[in-house]
Amino acid sequence: MKENKLRSIWREDGHALNCWLSIPDGYSAETMAHQGWDSLTIDMQHGVIDYQAAVSMMTAISTTSTAPIVRVPWLEEGVIMKALDAGADGVICPMINNRAEAERLVGACRYPPKGHRSFGPNRALLRSGADYPEHANDSVVVFAMIETAAAIDNLDDILETPGLDAIYVGPADLSFALTGKFGFDHTESPLYDVIVDIKERALAQGVIPGIHCGSAAYARRMVELGYRFVTGGSDVHLMAAAARAAVLEANGRGDVQAAAPKAVGLY
Repeated sequence: MKENKLRSIWREDGHALNCWLSIPDGYSAETMAHQGWDSLTIDMQHGVIDYQAAVSMMTAISTTSTAPIVRVPWLEEGVIMKALDAGADGVICPMINNRAEAERLVGACRYPPKGHRSFGPNRALLRSGADYPEHANDSVVVFAMIETAAAIDNLDDILETPGLDAIYVGPADLSFALTGKFGFDHTESPLYDVIVDIKERALAQGVIPGIHCGSAAYARRMVELGYRFVTGGSDVHLMAAAARAAVLEANGRGDVQAAAPKAVGLY
């Protein structure tokens, strides 16, 4: 069984640096996988990626040791199981609001008797080995997204869900829920205070805290705070920012810092 890189990092008390993929292309995913990220998350919720593209992207990522993760569109067991069958090392599920939903998520990711995942690990066998079925329950990482007021209210119950490995803070939806405004990389109250509180409560329950960051600098700050799974950028943002910086430099403006705020895309 090929070991899940995320579990190897966390076992050594390290942090995993993740990048977000929204572009539905295997060559793009392979290029990103060769840049040194610990994991790459294929975004099937807000990215323009369907299942066929996701499979080709996971195949491309497998040319490296980078862990392929899938952010599924919703808490829909069939989609979750197909992502795992295709070789995902973990699943990030949006909008988990209570323990019942967290239990459904965990159940869809675990074979009986620990869950109700249906058997059919097609590409997962090719990627991870013939003994994948015997070890999948201990290898696959289950992330519940924390991004609503209800999730904050029910956070302790969610964190106590048996088999839940990690949580992943979605700052955009969380910002909307708590302030009515959109934003990433919060340093202001009350959002920063909530981010700190989520991390502390997760660690107290033995659950890995993760968070989506809009910049590498903020990702570093979150690592220093104690988050152990941080997203430090996305294919769309990195491409757009680098392209704009090139345009500015070639036009003699040289204002590279102006590139980042004008980068397009939310993820």
